[in-house]
This record gives sequence, C-alpha cells and structure tokens, in this order.
Amino acid sequence: MDATTAPHHIPPEMSQYGEENHIFEIMQNMLEQLLIHQPKDPILFMINHLQLDNDNVPKIVILGPPASGKTTIAMWLCKHLNSNLLTVENLIAKEFSSLAAAARKHYQINKRVPSMQLVRLIQDRVSEEDCVRRGWILDGIPETREQALMIQTVGITPRHVIVLSAPDTVLIERNLGKRIDPQTGEIYHTTFDWPSESEIQDRLIVPVGISELETAGKLLEYHRNIVRIFPSYPKILKVISADQPCVDVFYQALTYVQTNHRSNAPFTPRVLLCGPMGSGKSLQAALLAQKYSLVNVCCGQLLKEAVADKSKFGEVIQPFFEKDMAEYKLQEGGALGSLPCNAVPGTARMLLPDSLIMKVLSERLNQQDCIQKGWVLHGFPRDLDQALMMDSLGYKPNRVFFLNVPFDSVLERLTLRRTDPITGERYHLMYKPPPTTEIQDRLLQNPKDAEEHVKFKMDLFYRNAAELEEFYGQALTINGDQDPYTVFEYIESGIINPLPQKVP
Repeated sequence: MDATTAPHHIPPEMSQYGEENHIFEIMQNMLEQLLIHQPKDPILFMINHLQLDNDNVPKIVILGPPASGKTTIAMWLCKHLNSNLLTVENLIAKEFSSLAAAARKHYQINKRVPSMQLVRLIQDRVSEEDCVRRGWILDGIPETREQALMIQTVGITPRHVIVLSAPDTVLIERNLGKRIDPQTGEIYHTTFDWPSESEIQDRLIVPVGISELETAGKLLEYHRNIVRIFPSYPKILKVISADQPCVDVFYQALTYVQTNHRSNAPFTPRVLLCGPMGSGKSLQAALLAQKYSLVNVCCGQLLKEAVADKSKFGEVIQPFFEKDMAEYKLQEGGALGSLPCNAVPGTARMLLPDSLIMKVLSERLNQQDCIQKGWVLHGFPRDLDQALMMDSLGYKPNRVFFLNVPFDSVLERLTLRRTDPITGERYHLMYKPPPTTEIQDRLLQNPKDAEEHVKFKMDLFYRNAAELEEFYGQALTINGDQDPYTVFEYIESGIINPLPQKVP
C-alpha cells in the first residue's frame, strides 16, 4: 500500500483473521527461533519450525527450597499436561551417553553436577523428539544465576517459571517427615501424605540429608541463589505459597501454566456481554466504553434510535413498538398475570424478526468507529439461532463474558426500583430509598420491573444460556453478584490478558 494515501481503511476481516490464527505470535516465535539457532538456510528452518507446531507446548521451570514440594508439583503437572519431567537425577541416568556417564561419576563424588555439563545434558534432552513434541518441565533447575544465564545462552527459554515459597520453620519441620519410595521415586510424608497400602509403607526409606542442621544449611544456600535468579525471568515468573495443601498449590500452578502471556500483537476488542436482565450488562458496557474508548452497542437502544430517526429500518420496526405500547396501556388497566406469555410488556424485540434486528446491528457494527476502536455489545444475541446468524455474517466477538447473578438477587435489584413521575429521579427501596414519605407515596414502578415480567425474562434467558455458552466455547463466566467495580476488574482482566488454554 502507498503510505502517501494514509490513513487506510483496513477491512475488519484482516484483523479477525490475524487474531484467530495468531499470525503475529507465529511470526514473533519464528523470528526468535531464527535469531537463536541462526540456521544456514532460514527458509527451510522456518518450514520445519511451522511443521513442528510446538510453540505452545509446556516449557516450565519449577524452583523452590527443600521440602517445598516442587518435585511433587512437577510430577503432577507432567501427568496432567502429558509432558516430560527433567531432573538432575534422570538427566545423569541417561544410558549410552558419555556426557551423562561423566556427570554421573562427578555427582557420585561431589553430590553436584558441574554447570557446563548440566546445561549440555539439558540441551541434548530438550532436543529429543518427545520433548520437542510434548514439551518439558525442569524440576529445581537452574540452581544458580550462572546456570540460568547459561541455559538462556544455548537458546532454552521457558514460557513459565514457578517459584514455591514457605517459611523456613515450616520447611524444616516438613523435611523431617519426608520419605521416598525407592521403586517409583514418589515422595511421601509421615504426617501429610502417608500411603494407604502397607506394601508401599514397608519399602519407604528416609532420604539422606534431611536433618534439621542439614536442611537449614540448604535453605541458606537456596536463599542466596534464588534472589539472583529472579531477574533472569522477568514477566514470566510467579511465586506461589507452598504453605497450603498440596492440591491447592497444584491447581494454582496449573492455572498459571495454562495462561498465555500478554502479546504485543495489535488487538481490537470485540466484547460480548451476556446475562439476564438486571445482571449489570449496561453498566459494565458503559465502564468499558469509557475506559477503553470502545463503542457501546446496546441492541435495544439501536432499535429505539432507528424508530426515533424514522430510518428505513425504523419504519419497519415501528409497528412492533406500537404494539408494545398498547400492551403497556393494557397493563395500566389489567393485571400482568392475565396477559399471555407472548404479550408480556417489553417484548417488542422478541417479536421482531431476527433478520431485521441483525440488519440494524450490522449497520452499526460496520461503521468506521466500531472497526477502528472495537465494540462492546449487549442485548444480542439472546439464543443460538441469533448467535449463528451473527457469526455467519462475520461479527465474531473475541471476548465473551457471561454475568452470573442468582435469581433472588435479580429480583431484589429490579422489583424494588421506582421512579418519581414529577422529577424523573430514580430510587431503589433498599439501596437508594426516597428521602420523604411524600415522595415515596407518589413513586411508580415500571411494568418491566414487575416480578412476573422479571421471572419470565429470567426463565427465557436461562432456557437459551447453555447453548450460547457451548457455542462461545472460550467464554468466561463471572460472578455478577458483587460490587460492580469488582465485576469490572474481572472483565478488564479477561480482556487485556490472553484467554487461558483449555487442557483436557
């Protein structure tokens, strides 16, 4: 494109394609690998790299002091992620390797492997096919900043680094009860994790070097080294407290390693908020629009504006709205419960053909501000057919949130709302009561806030919600029954951070 003719109107399909297929991340990873390996034939190297398709395999480092449970967590992660565990012990135990044999001999004498030998062993191991295909987890490596820098120098870069932490007193006490199964390598504890099978109990042994004095010495050395390792892994390191049940530590670690790091890829938010009436969609959309300059697209408001502007679509929509107003008048003289379901006040949009609603919505989403800034949509789609129609026309949200609010909370929010017909001031009988009895006596309730209508709309939403959640497989469910700014923080986090990986 000619730069002199800027600004260019880039079709929205381009950015959608780039986001859906992670084009920016693919190019970034490929460039990193080219610079690390510096192949003689870059084209062939890139072809082979793309064919491997292993940019997202686990590449994890787990560090922690003695008795923090890092080996247990590493083994559990390996089983869950179907990856490969790399420890000093299994690296030097490799057969038919002169390097491993030399490292094994040194380890037997000094209980330590020279850093250069260890890094070469790691380099050889991660280049084997199973590590290339399924990734790797380094348990307790690197031990020093020197090792961390050497590992980086040979082009081995973890995607996630976990550091377990606990008070020294807890670790010393925990270490004294440690037992090892010599057959499987599984670690047990006399208090916290004793095996139920008597056969395993009988063969457990006490590992060497777990006395209080020896453990204190190891902790001192660990603390000296770990503070120097931290700067080697900025932005990818997470500290997790090991002073809690092992299962809780594991799930926190698993959640972290399944999270993608924030990318530098250009990103235009296309946000969809789903939830029953009264769940706070309008407020959250307004907060997002205000902070991130997104276009706030409320489907109901679009339809009202089309009628008010007497547009070509508005003329078609107006008869449905007139029918809606007639139902409101009926409500003033009769009981809501006496109306048939398809005549519940406020159902004009339910009676409108989906194709007509979609035309109005398409007209708005195709405008340049929506394409350039992004949008936050609420009020549509309400069922699977509408979602499929929207998707088929190319309007694909890249973040979907379901606001989950209990039925009783929605009733409390909506049925206690009132309006002063004289001043137009809005009140809530619980959260914002009127200041005087005179005002309270003249307050009116919007028919849409009547309990029967709220129940009907709630039932309608949850009847379709399961199919919508299944259709939007990457949707995030948020507890909407809390402070609105807390809800906003969760939504904001879901937008600015990559979506978590779904690992079975």
